Amino acid sequence: MKAAVVRDFTKPLEIEDREVPAPAPHQVLVRIECSGLCHTDIHAAHGDWPVKPSPPFVPGHEGVGIVEAAGPDVRHVKVGERVAIPWLADACGRCDYCVTGWETLCLAQHNSGYSVDGAYAEYALAHGDYVVPVPEGVDPMDAAPLSCAGVTTYKAVKLAGARPGTRVLISGIGGLGHLALQYARIFGAETVAVDITDDKLKLAEDLGADHVVDARIQDVAHEVQKLGGADGAVSLAVSNASFRAAYDSLRRGGTLALVALPAEGELTLPVFETVLNGTKVVGSIVGTRQDLAEVFRLHQLGRTKVIRETRKLEDVNACFEDVLAGKVSARLVFDLR
Repeated sequence: MKAAVVRDFTKPLEIEDREVPAPAPHQVLVRIECSGLCHTDIHAAHGDWPVKPSPPFVPGHEGVGIVEAAGPDVRHVKVGERVAIPWLADACGRCDYCVTGWETLCLAQHNSGYSVDGAYAEYALAHGDYVVPVPEGVDPMDAAPLSCAGVTTYKAVKLAGARPGTRVLISGIGGLGHLALQYARIFGAETVAVDITDDKLKLAEDLGADHVVDARIQDVAHEVQKLGGADGAVSLAVSNASFRAAYDSLRRGGTLALVALPAEGELTLPVFETVLNGTKVVGSIVGTRQDLAEVFRLHQLGRTKVIRETRKLEDVNACFEDVLAGKVSARLVFDLR
């Protein structure tokens, strides 16, 4: 099988021919139809974060495909079923996080394309309990970005407190932000979209944002406070300045959900104002299997639209360069069909 492999953090990925793996008793073998490109894949390939993957490895945690084989212990999915392989490859299933609906915080978790081989390949292994079925009628090319960009922003918008009558700021209208904006609208919130490029600002308008702020020429916090401040903010732009602008945009009692992970991300907060205003700052890390099932259901119902471009796996290194150069409108998806 063909696979894109990281062998050195300082070198381009290599396209290799590997043996198709056999599933362990708890695993499924998935014939990958498509795999989304997430900025996390680039961080993984470059070894950007403090906890680094161990080369050689195959990136990819937005894999969608057909179950070709299943180990004898697999009960929840069947051969022939379309499934998604998300970031959470598996967790212990027994700790207090796992049993209280916070499996993404499990200290024993493994992550697809990071601590275990992922979906930048024609075939991938996955834990049978942690793949998520893709409903009938959901295009696999849409399901791939929804498996990370979708579920990550869906969870963050929830944590930011979006609901009817609230005002929610979405900072960064790209691969994640264009979906976050849609979820905030689905939850009934008044939306404020912030970005620094004409294309992304136009995209926000096209997706129905109630207010659009150009951070190049406008003071974000000032503009949002003129509206009455944001009840919630979701930080998706990879910029320390954008984090602080989102924080300063909050009204009293507001919640800032941090999602973006710049290599040297930092947010310095004033303790007095944070306490006095009852401000909440939370980290939001992807979402659970149940969150992803809800994301797929919303898309099946026609409530969301995925903005994406299709590429070939052989072009993975050029795709990384395009993402880093800001040349991609929203999400890239590798077509392996």
